[in-house]
Amino acid sequence: MIQERDRRYPIRLMCRALAVSSAGYYAWRARPESARAVANRGLLTAIRLLHHDSRQTYGSPRIWQALRAQGHRVGEHRVARIMRQADLQAKTVQKWRVTTDSAHRLPVAANTLQRQFTVPQPNRVWAGAITYIWTLEGWLYLAVLLDLCSRAVSGWAMSPRLNGELTEQALRMALKTWQPTA
Repeated sequence: MIQERDRRYPIRLMCRALAVSSAGYYAWRARPESARAVANRGLLTAIRLLHHDSRQTYGSPRIWQALRAQGHRVGEHRVARIMRQADLQAKTVQKWRVTTDSAHRLPVAANTLQRQFTVPQPNRVWAGAITYIWTLEGWLYLAVLLDLCSRAVSGWAMSPRLNGELTEQALRMALKTWQPTA
């Protein structure tokens, strides 16, 4: 910390504030880097390469095994410590979960479209769909309404929760934008 700020503040003042002798600080600064620190820096390079090659899916146990397979003599806890200090973590993959309940007892809407997807005039038939998309912030659900004549998006909404409000928002957007007749 002192070395990082030595251009902004006097070294003696920082040493006094941190209860460190200035002679001890200068001795530390003149001392060569330890063999362990040099080895850790080289090990970190190998760890970063393995971590990158695994598409950031390897944690310290698998990185350690890969290093051992390459002939490095290193302990698992040392690898874990170096990875923790370098803020290298394995990506966690969430389990897939079912979002559709087809075994419900609710009434099913009648199929009034009868697979007639060609519509002669705009704003006569809208078709909707809901899907989910993985983002860096987690799963987001997307509800979309399409005008089957123009294939244009009439309305859409996104939400981290799959509920009726999501589809209502998409419908409200479509009604506000296109203002179809009754």
